[in-house]
Amino acid sequence: MSRKLICVSFVLLLLSAAMAQEKASANLPTEDTVNAFMQQTIGYDSSVTWKISAIKPSVAEGLSEVDVIMTNPKGQSLTTFYVTPDGKHALAGEIMPFGAKPYASANEALLKGINGPARGPEKAPVTIVEFSDLQCPHCKDAQPIIEKLLAAEPNARFVFQNYPLPMHNWAAKAAAYADCVGRSSNDAFWKFVQGTFDQQTNITESNADEKLTAIADTAGVKGADVAACANKPDTRARIDKSVALGTAVGVTGTPTVYINGRHIGNVVGIPEDVLKSLVDFAAKQQ
Repeated sequence: MSRKLICVSFVLLLLSAAMAQEKASANLPTEDTVNAFMQQTIGYDSSVTWKISAIKPSVAEGLSEVDVIMTNPKGQSLTTFYVTPDGKHALAGEIMPFGAKPYASANEALLKGINGPARGPEKAPVTIVEFSDLQCPHCKDAQPIIEKLLAAEPNARFVFQNYPLPMHNWAAKAAAYADCVGRSSNDAFWKFVQGTFDQQTNITESNADEKLTAIADTAGVKGADVAACANKPDTRARIDKSVALGTAVGVTGTPTVYINGRHIGNVVGIPEDVLKSLVDFAAKQQ
């Protein structure tokens, strides 16, 4: 094939991709439409407010994904729903992968993209990946459950991925500190995570640097060095990469756990024996 034909083919490929992206964007509902929908749906409750976090094409071709931050007297939560191409219907719930090996694609993406601290055998038959937010109360509640699971499954590998939610005002900073602690000492990282969860209710946006630096010191690393590292652009880039990975495999809230690519929502509501069965089953599939 001549260079001219190769160049033409490449240009056509780019144009095709651009047109596909433009078509997908054209089918997305507008913010005005989403806000009007939310007003008609939950406007009866004056104690609830919302803020649109994202409107984007979903992993299911043709559907639009809408992420909305909901606020009520009990706190905030991230709600996701999907809009059909004709803009006339909304679907709530989880979009599940399908096929003979439904979790293989997510597992492959995770194994290629994970960059967080890990525990357990490097070539374990099961890799458990948690996307977590250190300011998230549900993540704090999940921590002892995950610790029990790992104690019962010593042959599993566990990887912690930062996924700070935009609704939390010091989560991104905590993620940066955690990333720097993890790169300094793997042992100190787990102590830092536990220490941050223990202090979670005492940490605020204004005192986060002071508290996180002290927790890093207690974990066994030099807090001042960690604080300096947390402000570096490459640290921010690593957090962004972790968030992008989570978003790519379907994370919409925290904690989200994957067992060999199988999406597990909030593990707090799942019995311990069921979690163990999921890990054992995944190991047998390997």
